[in-house]
Amino acid sequence: MIYAAIDTNVLVSALLHFNSNPGTVLLSVLNGETIPLVNDEILAEYREVLSRKKLKISAELAESVLTRFAACCLNIADASSEYPEVTDPKDRCFYAVTMSERESEDALLVTGNIRHFPVKPYVVTPAQFVEILQKSKK
Repeated sequence: MIYAAIDTNVLVSALLHFNSNPGTVLLSVLNGETIPLVNDEILAEYREVLSRKKLKISAELAESVLTRFAACCLNIADASSEYPEVTDPKDRCFYAVTMSERESEDALLVTGNIRHFPVKPYVVTPAQFVEILQKSKK
């Protein structure tokens, strides 16, 4: 089992291009191989971004994915957001839940905007996550 905070950009990319590395990240959640790490701020961001008209993601698809995430996620309500090394305040919640879970389990942060986060081995791109996922199946 892999624990991972999944940045919104990865989720959006997965829904727009399912046959891609982000799509494989999403599929790993839907198949129960990955437990998404969330908090209320992340869930609210997912909901807001997926409802943007310009993305042309159907409301039914967005709701279906959000319902699945809510059913299988690990909600980390008390994650500290005190991470000044993460320069974009909207990204701190993803780093915070990752760091909170890393206290007891290995956890990853999967993002398409890797430059927004500190250079750490647990901050990975979707392509790197797919490699980790494949290695974990061996």
